[in-house]
Amino acid sequence: MANLDIEQTRNQARALLDSRIESVTNLVRTRQRITDLKDQLASAEREDKRAYVQATRDGWSPEELKKLGLEPAAAGRRRKAQTKAADTSTLQGEAQQPDEQHAASLN
Repeated sequence: MANLDIEQTRNQARALLDSRIESVTNLVRTRQRITDLKDQLASAEREDKRAYVQATRDGWSPEELKKLGLEPAAAGRRRKAQTKAADTSTLQGEAQQPDEQHAASLN
């Protein structure tokens, strides 16, 4: 039987753990970046809405703004929300199919 060196084994184990810790640290950093960007986007959308309202108060009609390519942001969000809802229901349907196939294979 080979002699085991406790210190060498501990160092190898630490090296393995360090690489795992590094990968999860990177994951946390990227998730935090996503959260920060979502917060920035929400803030920018609020500012956009205020600016649109101010433009209409300053005499611009919605039709004029639309001709300039400046439609209200809420209209764009509604379309995205509908698309997202459709995508979610599609994904849920796909997610259920493998479970049903698995259940059928067990019978």
